[in-house]
Parts: sequence; structure tokens; C-alpha cells
Amino acid sequence: MHQSDENTPHFHTRRQVLLGFRSLAISSLGITAMAALSACGGGPHRASVTDRQIGAAPGVSLHVRDWPCARGDGDDVIVLLAGLGANAHAFDSLAPALARRHRVLAITRRGYGASGKPLPTGAAGDATYAPATLVADLLAVLDALHLDRVILAGHSIAGNELTLFAGSHPQRVRGLVYLDTTWDYLALGGYEEARPSPFDEPPPGAADLASMGASIAYAKRLAKQWWPALEANWRASLELLPGGAVRPNTPPAVARAMDMAAHNFSPDYRRVRAPALVITVDPGTLRNLFPWLLQADRATQADAQELLEFIRPFRLADGERLAAALPGSSHLVIRDGFHSDFFIEYESTVVEAIEAMRRDDPH
Repeated sequence: MHQSDENTPHFHTRRQVLLGFRSLAISSLGITAMAALSACGGGPHRASVTDRQIGAAPGVSLHVRDWPCARGDGDDVIVLLAGLGANAHAFDSLAPALARRHRVLAITRRGYGASGKPLPTGAAGDATYAPATLVADLLAVLDALHLDRVILAGHSIAGNELTLFAGSHPQRVRGLVYLDTTWDYLALGGYEEARPSPFDEPPPGAADLASMGASIAYAKRLAKQWWPALEANWRASLELLPGGAVRPNTPPAVARAMDMAAHNFSPDYRRVRAPALVITVDPGTLRNLFPWLLQADRATQADAQELLEFIRPFRLADGERLAAALPGSSHLVIRDGFHSDFFIEYESTVVEAIEAMRRDDPH
């Protein structure tokens, strides 16, 4: 797809949105406003949960939230991996819903939330946040908990980890669930330093970081909806400073290294043998792509609408390409969803699709 020089900034903005819907990444904070608890998804799920810190590598522990199966006899374990910048609390609604029939783990990858945050060395070939390192961390968690075969579900950028883990450790994977991820981030252009665009979220000012309450009020202005799990994820992404101000607990160098490694990775689907469910979200409306632009001027909204019309068929085609790369996979399209919270807003649909995948699995 060739673009003339005068259209380069516009195309760059389009591509930035395509590469994992980074529109919700709060670049100034280095964190992501993620999914939440929705009445549409069945309301609050009162399930017990245990928080663990599990050593994954020397000096690096990972935060794991562990929900037991409500029935007490679930034979499957589902492991949930959050999107770029998010943490295990992103699944504080979906995980209890799945725990009605399964044991469910949600893992905060290194660099975020309550997990360890080793600084990248900056040297050429530094692998501190490479997908292979994240996969080694995941394997260490499964080994520490004595888990043999699991269903892996990953949101957005976590699709990289699903594919690499399933290809490297096929005997450990019973099934895969791709939650609105992308076929190949590198093929779509790879990592690029962000450039300002009229579609960006308004950055937080000093007043927005003056307290936890102020930061939550700021985040609410950027979100489509605001629910308890979204707030839990947000709080877990921040450090409370003396005097009450807040700042992201992910150092900028870590956030950049993770972003760069994730978007410069090309998955190899040929090695995947596990059955897969691919879920693609069609935003449908401006509110589902840029909720913070609903109060923007008419010209900006018109440009954003044009971008939305570009995004919709591209995302659907990209989802089909991902499903085609995984022979035998099933593909579910969710209409009128927001990338960051569709698996809560349409929670019952997502849960039923995962259950259907299990029923179809002969193993």
C-alpha cells in the first residue's frame, strides 16, 4: 500500500492504530487503560482469588492472580495474558466468569504492575523484553505451579507470546484464544517512534497526576466506560509518591523496550498445533475507537470518522488472515466493540466461544 509524501503523517497515524490499537496507550504515563467489570458481562462475579509472586528468572518475580474452579473439579486451566501496558487486573471480570468451570490464572508480564521490572541494558541484541524472554517467564510460572497443559488466552500484543509459546512448547498447550490481536506486527511496519496526531488522547497535566483520585478522573475522561476492574488495573499501574501524587510504576525505558520488541516480532504460525479461537473486534462507531474525541471539533471528528472507515475492513481482513494462518481455527467477529474492553462488554459471548472451542477439542 503506497502513500504519497503529503499523506505520510495521516498514514502513519492509521498504522499506529492498526498496530495493536495503541490508541488507548497513555504514552505520557506509559500505561494502558484496560478492560473492566460490566453489567453487560453478567455483573460482579464473587469468586475467591489468590495473589502470588512467582520467581520467573533471577531477580524477576511475576504477579499471578489465581482463581480456583468454582465447581472444584475443573479439568482445564486457562491462563490469561494482558495487552501492552496492562496487568493481571485487566481480567478481574473475565477470569471469575471463566472460573465457574475452570481454574484461571492471570499473569502480569515483567515490566508492569506488581511484577519485576529489570532495566534493559540498551545494548544491541538486548533480550530483556523480547518475546522469547516473556515466553521463558511464562514457562517458569507453569512449572512452578506444576501445570502441564493449559489453554492460553492473550489480548492484543500478547498474541505474540501465544504463538511463540505454542510453537516452542506444543506439549504444554491445549488451546489458544487470540483476543483481538494482529496477524503480524512486524509485517505491518514494525516499531516506530510515535508522532503527534490530532487523534491522540489529551496528555495528563500536573493536576491530573496530583493524586490517585485525580488520575482516575483523568482516565475516566479517556475511556468508553469505567468499571471496577478498569480502576483496579489503573491503580496497579501507578506508584503513589510521598505527598499523594502518582506516576507510572513502569519506567519509560522499560515501556519503550517492551513496545519495540513486541512490534518488531514476526510470529511463526507453522509450528502451532493447538486448536485456536480467533476473536476480532469491529469498532463500528467513533465511540469504540476514539472515545475521547466525542467532544472534539467537527473537523477532527470528520477526520477520525474517515480513519474509522479505513480501520474497519482492514481489521476484519487482518483477523481473517490470522485465522487462515492457524488451520482448523474458529473465527468470531464481535461488532461494535472497544478493543480494550470488548471481552467484558461481550463477556458472555467470549466465554461461550471458549467453551465451544473446548467442546470441539477431541483431546
